[in-house]
Amino acid sequence: MPPRRGGLEPASEPPHHLRKRSLRLAGHPTSIALEPVFWTVLEEEAARRHTSLAALVAEQDALRAETGEPLTSRLRVFALEVVRGG
Repeated sequence: MPPRRGGLEPASEPPHHLRKRSLRLAGHPTSIALEPVFWTVLEEEAARRHTSLAALVAEQDALRAETGEPLTSRLRVFALEVVRGG
């Protein structure tokens, strides 16, 4: 599919710098697109906690439900907190 005006990628595909993952959250299939560095931090944190990436994402999904913030934003902030030692 050719890029839209302004050189933007089509809405159905994440920009090439994002890595898309498919997970099940609350029983529903969900696709999440993040930069590879964030996926790395999330995977490492899940391993440190001896849990799956899906369980870690589900935990963050539940925490952000009260605020209504986008899941991708919550995951990026969480990854930053992990890196900062928070």
